[in-house]
Amino acid sequence: MSTKPAFLDGLSLPAPLREAIARHAAPGPAIKFCGLSTPETLDAAITAGVELVGFVFFPKSPRHLSFETAAALGKQAVNRSVKVALSVDADDTLLDAITTHLKPDMLQFHGSESPARVAEAKARYGLPVMKAIGISGPADLAAVAAYDGVADRILFDAKPPKGADLPGGNGLTFDWDILTGIRLKAPFMLSGGLEPANVAEAARQTHAPAVDVSSGVESQPGVKDPARMAAFVAALRDPKSMEALGSAGATR
Repeated sequence: MSTKPAFLDGLSLPAPLREAIARHAAPGPAIKFCGLSTPETLDAAITAGVELVGFVFFPKSPRHLSFETAAALGKQAVNRSVKVALSVDADDTLLDAITTHLKPDMLQFHGSESPARVAEAKARYGLPVMKAIGISGPADLAAVAAYDGVADRILFDAKPPKGADLPGGNGLTFDWDILTGIRLKAPFMLSGGLEPANVAEAARQTHAPAVDVSSGVESQPGVKDPARMAAFVAALRDPKSMEALGSAGATR
């Protein structure tokens, strides 16, 4: 029997969306495709069965959306997949515009937003917030405590190199052993350099309840490749992968 992915447990989502996700739920981690920008690739993502679809509002990114495009894609995804709006140190004016046009189900903060800013946004918009934490070594986990219990979800991403224009979507990985034994109040999402060739091992090793990919399913920066998107989902959900995840104790 299909059930809602554990990563989404406890989140306030519209009933039709919860029902749609439950109908198509599959074993293994929940999947988020981030940086979608065209009707064709959004439809390919949803058809492939991903539970979350991400839209980027950051002008330096090749995946940045106009509000007009965001509104159209938001309508296309409504009650089909969880719409996640990614921003970087956005002020209220920008977040007001994002929420008005996209009508997201979740906000993703990928900058240096403080725990207080996370709490403020949750109260202002009535939406769950996922906070990205950049990881390059064990010491970076120290930042998590201040957000755990404030942010609804934590996303672990590879910390970008100094001077990088993008806080994420750089195709970089980090040592997954850093997350061994981590215990948080809410489920976390794993990101950073994931692709069809390594995502099953990443999920098995970290027991991540959800995984996130952007550049790993692209043919060039900002251009999603439907074949790579399908391969990413298959890498997690073919019978052998599901068996390995189950034996490792990964849950949804």
